[in-house]
Amino acid sequence: MAVVTMKSLLESGVHFGHQVKRWDPRMKKYIFAERNGIHIIDLQKTIQAIKDAYEAVRKTVAAGKTVLFVGTKKQAQQAIQKEAERCGMFYVNNRWLGGMLTNFVTIKKSLLRLKKLEKMEVDGSFENLTKKEIAALGKERSKLQKNLGGIKELKDPPGVLFIIDTRKESIAVTEAQRMGIPIVAVVDTNCNPEGINYPIPGNDDAIRAITLFTQIIANAVVEADNEAGLKIIETLGDEDEDMEGMMNDMSMKEEDREIDIESYSSTTDKGGGEKEGAAPGEGEEDDLPVDVDKVYDTE
Repeated sequence: MAVVTMKSLLESGVHFGHQVKRWDPRMKKYIFAERNGIHIIDLQKTIQAIKDAYEAVRKTVAAGKTVLFVGTKKQAQQAIQKEAERCGMFYVNNRWLGGMLTNFVTIKKSLLRLKKLEKMEVDGSFENLTKKEIAALGKERSKLQKNLGGIKELKDPPGVLFIIDTRKESIAVTEAQRMGIPIVAVVDTNCNPEGINYPIPGNDDAIRAITLFTQIIANAVVEADNEAGLKIIETLGDEDEDMEGMMNDMSMKEEDREIDIESYSSTTDKGGGEKEGAAPGEGEEDDLPVDVDKVYDTE
């Protein structure tokens, strides 16, 4: 089954870039044409880039590593959270805290603090505190949950980052590059694709386009998880076959054992008739207008 179709990209408005005056010349190779003062992205190259990114994410997850979804702009927040939760991965959709990758040790302390506050809320610890103290702790917990809730269970740096809008998430891009973490990112015509391991040329402002890209990456994670599940099932199947073979061997040995003639002859009927000759077990069955959803700069 295709990872994505040209029809779905067109329907989502992925081909709409920014105004010509807002372009980044380094995106020239991904631009197909100009219409009404707006750059049009070459969807043929977008499809190929999506396939490459999909395969990279699938292999990363299959190797036991995690994916971090990053998108803090308003158009992306909901899709990032929904799709990351669907595929069981981590996300940052409110604010990227500086050092989230390069200073992960400190971030882990904040995560432990969040878990401690959540535990205090349910184990009755708040009962011994004043209302002012409870309000202060509740405010601290809400702030931590808002910024770190999507990575609460993240124990190690992720294996790959998926980013919506590399201009807005420039700190995340810089940290990932410094840490050597591969980046999969949607790059619009005003972005710099250099330094991105798997750039996906496309509209990073329209909600429909953002949702489509995020769904594709989440599908790659799900596929990798399914493959891992199938391998487990196949392994269990092999073990079942081995066990069945052992049971068959045991039954053969049972059938081949010697029969005590004297005890067998005593099974004749009381009337002195013939012996019951059936051996045990015998006889059993086996379009291109301006995109209404895109944010254009009016300056």
